[in-house]
Amino acid sequence: MNVIVHGGAGSNPDEPEPRQAVLDEAAEEGAASSSVLDAVESAVRVLESSPRFNAGVGGAVQSDGEIRTDAGLMTSDREAGAVSSMVGVEHAVSAARVVLDETPHVLVSGDHAVELAEDFGVETGVDLWSDDTREKWDDLDSVPEGTPSEHLDWLESKFGGNPDSAEEDGDSTAPNPKDHDTVGAVAYDTETDEFAAATSTGGRWLALAGRVGDVPQIGSGFFAAPAGAASATGAGEDIAKATLTRRAVRHLESGYTAQQSADRAIEEFAELTGSSAGVIVLDDEGRAGSAFNSDAMQTAVSRRSASE
Repeated sequence: MNVIVHGGAGSNPDEPEPRQAVLDEAAEEGAASSSVLDAVESAVRVLESSPRFNAGVGGAVQSDGEIRTDAGLMTSDREAGAVSSMVGVEHAVSAARVVLDETPHVLVSGDHAVELAEDFGVETGVDLWSDDTREKWDDLDSVPEGTPSEHLDWLESKFGGNPDSAEEDGDSTAPNPKDHDTVGAVAYDTETDEFAAATSTGGRWLALAGRVGDVPQIGSGFFAAPAGAASATGAGEDIAKATLTRRAVRHLESGYTAQQSADRAIEEFAELTGSSAGVIVLDDEGRAGSAFNSDAMQTAVSRRSASE
């Protein structure tokens, strides 16, 4: 099993070595699996349990003070499942797999996704706050109340962080270094010639309550096809508009290698949007590729033969 994982494309992390250790563990966990779905699910679960990433525990906080998780996964035979806007679900990737395995649907959201996950044994009611997210939330000089339009007025200077407003009023609104730390995994089984991709996130810091980004959208946060698979991270709204992972896999289908496809997809994304993102890719030769136009994106790769 060949596996590549990412821990998000964003600013340079304060402690890259411990984060890399978690990524290495996730890749090894995935590579030891017996199927591509098991591989991406198990790898992402490791990352969702680490507060060093913006997925599961330690996810971003939305405007109403809730942490909501999203995830999606897909196989190269076009089976897919996704979930969004779930409160108290650490392992969103496992909830997404419930949608794929147990329902005729592709995406289930909100309270209904939480109930579905619980019904099939995924733990719910989990405290997703980390010390870091609690401190940053408590440092805000105000929190919004009232209607969605009032939340939007409050978010105008705060969504995703605004350095200028931080300097003016002392509020803790500088860009959150974990804002793009979405996690993902891609797996390729050399024995069965199958691919899978999975992506999981806590969203973006101080987004409007209920906001859903690219992660649970097929072709945006994740995509898999017979030619290969990809997982993305970065500016979610722009990734969704540019369908970044579908773009990367389309390059695989045109005969480019995993690295060439990742590079071309990010180049096109930057030209189209002017935003930052990253993507990881595996091709049908088992080669891994990754590219990003942010300050940093940590990845890990593990390869294990069926006999190991």
